[in-house]
Amino acid sequence: MGFGIDMAKAREIHKTNIRRARESKLAELDVEFQRALETSVSTTDVVAKKQALRDAPAAVGITTAANTTELKAQWDTSILGASPYSWNYINFWLTK
Repeated sequence: MGFGIDMAKAREIHKTNIRRARESKLAELDVEFQRALETSVSTTDVVAKKQALRDAPAAVGITTAANTTELKAQWDTSILGASPYSWNYINFWLTK
């Protein structure tokens, strides 16, 4: 009997990481949304960005990832920012 990765658990951890990463981004977008409303600017882009963040944990690639490499590749840096799996991200937090 060998040791392996519990992919179900890995998927849940990945989703938790996404939820944590999007918290501050959603808060920033809430402010941007309010400012847009106050100045009568279109909120369409803000609404689309918020929806993309809400949808991120349900990405199909997360559920179909067969291994941790595929799972890590599902981190969408365009909406979530730096991946918590990259050395740049880890070094950033270690130097704070």
